Amino acid sequence: MPRRGIGQLSWVDGALTRRRGRRRDVLAEIEQLVDWGPFARLLAGIHCAVKGEAAYPPLMMFKVVLLQRWYGLSDPQMEEALFDRMSFLSFVGLSAEDATPDHTTIWRFRQKLAEGGLIEELFAELGRQLESRGVTIRQGTLIDASIIASAARRPRMSEGPTSRTDPDARFGANNERRRFTFGYKVHVAVDQGSQTIDKWRLTPANVQEVAVAPQLLPDSGAVYADRGYDAAALHRELSARGLQDGIMRRARKNQPLSEVAIAHNHQLSVIRRAVEPVFGTLKRSYRFHRMPYFNAARNAVAFALACIAFNVKRWHALATP
Repeated sequence: MPRRGIGQLSWVDGALTRRRGRRRDVLAEIEQLVDWGPFARLLAGIHCAVKGEAAYPPLMMFKVVLLQRWYGLSDPQMEEALFDRMSFLSFVGLSAEDATPDHTTIWRFRQKLAEGGLIEELFAELGRQLESRGVTIRQGTLIDASIIASAARRPRMSEGPTSRTDPDARFGANNERRRFTFGYKVHVAVDQGSQTIDKWRLTPANVQEVAVAPQLLPDSGAVYADRGYDAAALHRELSARGLQDGIMRRARKNQPLSEVAIAHNHQLSVIRRAVEPVFGTLKRSYRFHRMPYFNAARNAVAFALACIAFNVKRWHALATP
């Protein structure tokens, strides 16, 4: 598979590099923080050009889709930003004289990440780097889920519970307010110490949190979660795996909580609520207030990329004095 040659610097690039040196360059700091070699090896088999054309290096394209998530850009907006912004060009390894990928090339590359579990391997590689560098502590894990609306119009009552536009989306209810949303549910396990995302899953919105929880559990330490995870089967699962049970208890019909249980819930809530800013950042800064695509596979890749981008930024924040 032919590859494009990129990064041949000109005098223009040299002048702009000297100019950027006068102010802090966060992207340059991230570039030095991450070991990109393992990512390049995982991505080596991707060819996202149309048939017969030389393709952009896959690692370069991976950095492009990370920039998309950090800056909340659509594919056409990303195409324009790469043409205009020298900091973006430098981060992905392009020179001022290199041709930049168009929006269809970006789309094709992101589609390739959905094949063969590649996006999961990329997420796992970043997790290995975070652990080897002492970023993740793994003393406690916070698990939670949040419903995100579909990109498709909510079906009317006469149309039934599904959508032909987004056939994977379903109606799901918020546990506290019982408001129904048509879309998906994202599930995360967050490292308590670093507040990085350790595991993620995406399901239709009607899948219960407690059903996905076993897939999010760590190998050791304590697990903290809200009342929605208070189920006998999950308590038994934690015990069987030797994990400390930090799940808040909920009152049941004719079985109110004791004052001791209420006080214990309050203690646990102080710990577990640290997961909420993670969802806040993903929805606000990474544009996941609504799903970007019309099926589960594409939305899963987009959410995984958001989790990778979030973890890299969190790593940078923890590493920066």
